[in-house]
Amino acid sequence: MNVKNTAIEKQEEASNFLKDNHLNLTISKDSDIRLMSMYKKINVAVIGATGYTGLDLVYILSKHPKINIKNLCATKNLGKKINFFDKRITKSLPKITSVNKVDWNILDLVFLSLPNGEAHKLIKKNFYKNKNLKFIDLSADFRILDIKTYKKNYNINHKAKELIKHSLYSLPEFSKNEIKNFRILSNPGCYPTSIQIPLIPLIKKKSINTRNIIIDSKSGYSGAGKNLEKKFVHKNLYSSVFAYNPMNHRHICEIDQQLFKYTKRKIIFSFNPHLLPTFRGILTAIYVQTVKGKSGNSLRKILTKFYKNSKFVKILKLNATLGSGNVLNTNNCEISICETRVKNNYIIFSTIDNLVKGASGQAVQNMNLLYKFPENLGLK
Repeated sequence: MNVKNTAIEKQEEASNFLKDNHLNLTISKDSDIRLMSMYKKINVAVIGATGYTGLDLVYILSKHPKINIKNLCATKNLGKKINFFDKRITKSLPKITSVNKVDWNILDLVFLSLPNGEAHKLIKKNFYKNKNLKFIDLSADFRILDIKTYKKNYNINHKAKELIKHSLYSLPEFSKNEIKNFRILSNPGCYPTSIQIPLIPLIKKKSINTRNIIIDSKSGYSGAGKNLEKKFVHKNLYSSVFAYNPMNHRHICEIDQQLFKYTKRKIIFSFNPHLLPTFRGILTAIYVQTVKGKSGNSLRKILTKFYKNSKFVKILKLNATLGSGNVLNTNNCEISICETRVKNNYIIFSTIDNLVKGASGQAVQNMNLLYKFPENLGLK
């Protein structure tokens, strides 16, 4: 083998990859092997491919230039093609199989889009079989660090508590520098994503009162999964707004945990979730009171500075109107700070697509950072 020619070929392949993906980087002749290892394709499996989140994940991965999808797994509809469930997926992909058909040794990464309580068992079973294998879990199984809190909120005994130390709750806007140290990435919940992105920088800067924050979130019904009717026995569910679980919603402990991690302060808040008669999208309204000397413009400047290099977080002008339609089918989070008629009282509006930035898109964002791909590769 002519090593010199091989190196040139790798350099040209890398240059073409960057050009095709509109990345403004310069390739030197000496960077061939290192650069190509950065941009090599990885083999992935999606376990739980036919749910709302799983289908969005497969759709995004099918268009990602650095992914080989090796397995699509589910418990039903074995042997069917994935585009039977989602016509947006036009790429030829493996047919749906059971998880028992997976060859774990050829995989680099496994996405788990499973009901709570299933992922930790599957990860435990396969964690030590392939020391290079990594996992991105979209359920709550590795979000909550305290297993007693997990048990209390999900009524599930954690089957892999010894692996929690190998996991990272990864909201990329705050965790990107830690990701490389972990084999298990826990993808945040949709509501907590829309809440933490605007709140954490403001709390860290001590710009708002943290004793009585009111959080009002409204989500499209896809956030409740495909078994919606079993979870919510309610008349006219698809043509009404439905409030639920303001006292003990499962995401409250997750929000508590992460706000404390990044601010080192106990934050007092109430959380009021609602389901909307629309398929996707979250609009969160956070009611806050500023500390003395802080204005709406002050809050906006803090967020603008914090997210100045963000690929996905957009801070709108003061008092800008905001709706979830702005971000549907994207990995973006848009934020608007609005004045009220009460002095020092403000409403922070935050909107995301619950299936993308709130789930599958964020999982791909985490993957990109884990493998040192451009953070926004394959996302919009």
